[in-house]
Amino acid sequence: MKHRSAVFTETEESLQSHPAPSNSLPHRKKKRKRKAAAASSEASYANGRDNLNTLIHDATVSCEEKPKPEQSTTTVAADAFRFVELRQRSVNGQDSFADSAVTAVRDGYEEQVRSVGVAMSETTESVELKRVLENDSISEKSPVTCFLERVHDGNSIWSTTTIGNEKERERVYDTIFRLPWRCELLIDVGFFVCFNSFLSLLTIMPTRIVMSIWRLLKTREFRRPSTIELSDFGCFLIMACGVIVLQQIDISLIYHIIRGQATIKLYVIYNVLEIFDKLCQNFIGDVLKMLFHSAEELARCPPDTEIVLVHSFILLVQAIALSACIVAHYNALPALLVSNNFAEIKSYVFKGYSMDNVHSMVYSDSIERFHISAFILFVLAQNILEAEGPWFESFIINMLLVYLCEMAIDVIKHSFIAKFNNIAPIAYSEFLEVLCKQTLHMQTEDAKKKLTFVPLAPACVVIRILAPVYAANLPYNPLPWRLFWILLFSAMTYIMLTSLKVLIGMLLQKHARWYVNRCQRRKHHLHVD
Repeated sequence: MKHRSAVFTETEESLQSHPAPSNSLPHRKKKRKRKAAAASSEASYANGRDNLNTLIHDATVSCEEKPKPEQSTTTVAADAFRFVELRQRSVNGQDSFADSAVTAVRDGYEEQVRSVGVAMSETTESVELKRVLENDSISEKSPVTCFLERVHDGNSIWSTTTIGNEKERERVYDTIFRLPWRCELLIDVGFFVCFNSFLSLLTIMPTRIVMSIWRLLKTREFRRPSTIELSDFGCFLIMACGVIVLQQIDISLIYHIIRGQATIKLYVIYNVLEIFDKLCQNFIGDVLKMLFHSAEELARCPPDTEIVLVHSFILLVQAIALSACIVAHYNALPALLVSNNFAEIKSYVFKGYSMDNVHSMVYSDSIERFHISAFILFVLAQNILEAEGPWFESFIINMLLVYLCEMAIDVIKHSFIAKFNNIAPIAYSEFLEVLCKQTLHMQTEDAKKKLTFVPLAPACVVIRILAPVYAANLPYNPLPWRLFWILLFSAMTYIMLTSLKVLIGMLLQKHARWYVNRCQRRKHHLHVD
């Protein structure tokens, strides 16, 4: 410090020993003095520059050195600040030099403070590391002592896990408790919406067709049919073609071919049929939306029956495969259910999905649940026709096994999809609200949020399934009496289906109106979901 003060004093004296020239001297003396001042200024500037370099070097060295115990950080900062003021006073007009001196001192001070902080952290970590490494008391303890210490210290699993917070706990509750029942409620409501549409195809559509034909025969005046009438005639024509084609298929032949396959082949066949089922369902929905949109031209455009026939055949073969698994002697049904359902979990869970994709996925699960019901009906019809001995108990057990596995897989799938994609359980309540608005025939914002289900192919399969059952229970009478019994069975079936359709339709309307009002109260903070 004494050395630097002496240098500072010498620099000040050398810079103050050259006063500015006076304006009262004559012109020649002024010129002579101006030259002498310039020479002395250059000499002083050179000496000052050398002294400045020495001072900068000393300041940098003092900043890089560790501070002594008796020297605090405040003292170093004060010295640096005095040096900056001295340099700014001594070298006026040389801004670049002054800036470099100030920058050098400031950078040195910041580097010193940073190095002190790093040294302190490194010292703390090194002391802790040294304490842990030197603690070699484990080798001196017995295994029993080490085990008892671990028991008294606490949960050793904490070393490989982290302690959760309130958000993580709510996430677990959503996955286990809140989301499963909302998802199952949504799928069940979607199933009954599909069932209601299926019953409408078998009850409402034939009634409208009969009324249109009766009106035509009564008035004997042909008028252009309306959009609804054209749609009904087109759907009836497609369904009639499907039933006629399916009647030509030998179910027993397909059944024995499938039953002769191994379990692995059954799994492959069932998965292939399920994939084609979803593809056909999607494509038929698009085709019929286009036909209904342009129903005025349906009379000039032949209905697209080929894809419906293919879909009907796929559903029939899928029902035969499920029936073969149920009656197989080597318990192929559990193996099929386990392999198929867990393959579904693997293909869906570990992927990213948007909210619209999850919405469409729930609707697909509702349609799949309805198709499984049609397959179960096929198994029941086959047991009525061909089973020997007591079969009803085993049928009920297998039916419950299929439905419970399907419900469990759907719940697990949607719970983990919501968990991995950060979808709250309230989203499934919003999906149900949209479905209820569709039931009430309210306009939704997006057409993609609607449940699209075309019951033509399932209707063809169900009619093909139940026709042999009715034929087997007809009495062996002459043709007029057989026609009478056919009309009687048809009328009884129509009355039962119509009653069921009215009941389900009224319940769906009542539930939809109640749930939409509930959601409106929740949005206005009058109800907490």
